[in-house]
Amino acid sequence: MWTGHAVRVTLTSRTFEVLAAFTPARRSQRLADLAAATGLPLTTTHRIVGDLLRCGALERGPDGTLHVGLRLWEIGSLAPRGNALRDAALPFLEDLYVATRENVQLAVREGLESVFVERLTGRDAVTVMTRVGTRFPLASTGVGRALLAHAPADVQEAALALPVRRWTPHTVTDPARLRAALAEVRRTGVAVSDREVTPDAVSVAAPVRGPDGDVVAAVSLVVHSGAASPVALGPAVRAAALGISRTLGAPPSAVRNQLWRDTATAPEGAEREPPAPTAPPR
Repeated sequence: MWTGHAVRVTLTSRTFEVLAAFTPARRSQRLADLAAATGLPLTTTHRIVGDLLRCGALERGPDGTLHVGLRLWEIGSLAPRGNALRDAALPFLEDLYVATRENVQLAVREGLESVFVERLTGRDAVTVMTRVGTRFPLASTGVGRALLAHAPADVQEAALALPVRRWTPHTVTDPARLRAALAEVRRTGVAVSDREVTPDAVSVAAPVRGPDGDVVAAVSLVVHSGAASPVALGPAVRAAALGISRTLGAPPSAVRNQLWRDTATAPEGAEREPPAPTAPPR
């Protein structure tokens, strides 16, 4: 994972490597699996696992396999970019879900990846590859492009320098085309990924701004390809993002700029998008 600086190997970093070896596809592992995944000696892995078991960060199942412990989940739930952001966003995400019954997602950027912190989905919603807590490269997804378009210049350059996986025949991998796509996100306030990750899904995303006006997250709506055009979905996604931004305390100037952009880029004859809804009583 890109961090922008060298990482010194310490006991703490090795401990985190062991924890990071658990993934959605590898939720339960044996000691030998962890040693192989991290490249650490078996004796070192055994010592680290013992410490993690004693503090509750790992737990051992009846069959002897290891999995992430409840204590680690309790600590992780305190992360402000996860739980606090999710609490502010959830009323708007729920409104968007109720209106569409499709996938509604919230993600933040960490390094050159997006981390999904919330996802609402319906029984008939299009299948997506993302889950809460998973990471995904920035370049191909709607939320990823919404985040990358507003990231610092060095982050953008680092992301564009990486090879982009061709998920489908529609995946944009050319750096020049990706630069143009990011410029379009900044111009319109909306990011679109049209069948670029799965061949039957279209993602429309918009950035969420925090108290200092910087983009801190992105919200997306992922629907069946052909169900609706990205142009038609954009206003609802932008409204949800603006509502979350207001709840987080984004400066009025940032909200006004987004509303102006919505009007300036609307098709000729289209009505101006109404202000973002306020959160319902809780």
